Amino acid sequence: MTLKTVRDIDTLVVGGGVVGMAIAYGLVTSGERVRLLDEGDDAFRAARGNFGLVWASGKGLGNIDYARWSRAAAQCWPVFAQELAALTGIDLQLSQIGGLTMCLDEQDLARRVSDHELLRDAIGGHYPYEVLDSRTLREMEPFVGSEVIGAIFTPLDGHVSPLRLLLSLVQGFKLRGGEMTAGVHCERIEHRRGAFHVWAGGTEHVAGRVVLAAGLGNRGLAPMVGLRAPVMPNRGQIVVTERVQSFLRHPSLIVRQTADGVVQIGDSHEDVGLNDGTTVKQVAHIARQAIRHFPILANVNAVRAWGALRVMTPDGFPIYQASSDCPGAFLVTCHSGITLASMHAGSLVNWMRSGVEPSDIKTFKSERFDV
Repeated sequence: MTLKTVRDIDTLVVGGGVVGMAIAYGLVTSGERVRLLDEGDDAFRAARGNFGLVWASGKGLGNIDYARWSRAAAQCWPVFAQELAALTGIDLQLSQIGGLTMCLDEQDLARRVSDHELLRDAIGGHYPYEVLDSRTLREMEPFVGSEVIGAIFTPLDGHVSPLRLLLSLVQGFKLRGGEMTAGVHCERIEHRRGAFHVWAGGTEHVAGRVVLAAGLGNRGLAPMVGLRAPVMPNRGQIVVTERVQSFLRHPSLIVRQTADGVVQIGDSHEDVGLNDGTTVKQVAHIARQAIRHFPILANVNAVRAWGALRVMTPDGFPIYQASSDCPGAFLVTCHSGITLASMHAGSLVNWMRSGVEPSDIKTFKSERFDV
């Protein structure tokens, strides 16, 4: 039964994960009337398995625009976090004192140094990093294991609590007048006479603009507005430990310690379709890798483990696209929603409202997959 058929909002955002919430928050902060549709916790949320890194290091090989976009996002994060904390009173636990990419052999370190050199030269600007030998690394992080032969230190990187971020975006969105409808599945979208009619949960929502930020759900929704989202799931498994005394100041791609003392361990990539479960084999592998990097973890108790599905395009880079068939429809798909949240709430929203596209996102169109 249709409960609502009037155009009472400016923008409808489909998807209540970190990506959709950041965009919705940015839109309502800009003064728009915004409603967000969230499928609920039964959806394959990428946010629940996020490692919480604010990370630009090493990103952009194969597309230098992604390196610039990620670097800009990391640079904007301190102000973004301060704004959310001031509005909601939620401490996002942002620590941006630098990150470590640790290596267990000389070949891996040499490859990563080469990658950073390429990115620094291609980006043509400020791209700081430092190559650390084992002695310097252990001066910085005394509990690093003897198998680690060196690392790359990147001062721009850091980490944040992804759950606190999501909560603060939801609360900030509501505090600024945004509407949120939870527990509904978007079934159909039609574009008629300059308006979008979206059916979800027995209600017809009418808006002048629609933003698709539904993660893996974008694959089915995008064709309804003349767009294409060739996204695929990629499972990552996460292990968290009991709270322990602080021993790790700088996050890495494999291990980070939260402000609460919990150690989070990850870095698995599995092509298993829509299976977001866990396996003993992968959890054991994750644990062994963590102990190789930090032997102090050998006697720490693991509390729980879970899996989550990343939203991946064929090349790993985002899709940001406005529909030419249905003007006012936008598609946003990426797998780095935490790092890019500051840009999604800022520059991306400015593009949607003004029509002026940032130069760094011009290469993130789905037509690149037609070749």
